[in-house]
Amino acid sequence: MTAVAPALLLGGCGLWPFGKPPSPAEPEQPRQAPRAEPRAEPRPLSERTRRYLASRGHEVIEERPLNVRADCSFRDELGYAGRLDLEVRDADVRRFAARVDVPRRGSCRFDLADFRQATSLPTITLTGAQSRCTVRMWEQGSKVTVAFSDCQAQCDGGTFDYLWPILVEAPSGRCF
Repeated sequence: MTAVAPALLLGGCGLWPFGKPPSPAEPEQPRQAPRAEPRAEPRPLSERTRRYLASRGHEVIEERPLNVRADCSFRDELGYAGRLDLEVRDADVRRFAARVDVPRRGSCRFDLADFRQATSLPTITLTGAQSRCTVRMWEQGSKVTVAFSDCQAQCDGGTFDYLWPILVEAPSGRCF
């Protein structure tokens, strides 16, 4: 009891046992939203740069609006199957509906009414109106890729973990 009395006495004097007392926290400043830098317009490549790239075996891919039309379905040997209805004219998505069925997992469904088009060049980006889902479309050679990210809300259970991009052959409209 006698050892506790001096500790209480010192505690009552306001002495901080570990050096300086902590300073009061400064009030937090409201965070400012990061400013988006305007995207610089791409400069066309000079003829000299084109020749240099060609001499090294590189192909220059010109940025152009995407045009594709597909009304197709696909199925692999394990039962992974899907259906795609897509029409893009001059990088403007006119129709987009997709369903992918993953065996023993469930399915994912996408409809243009649930998205808004955020970008058109160099890739098309559709963002979910009510979700974080993003659908991106781009052309590489004669194939168009339709890829999905953060689209768990459009899928049953954990099906999104098994969702692959859909590939479309632009000339024929066939998908796989």
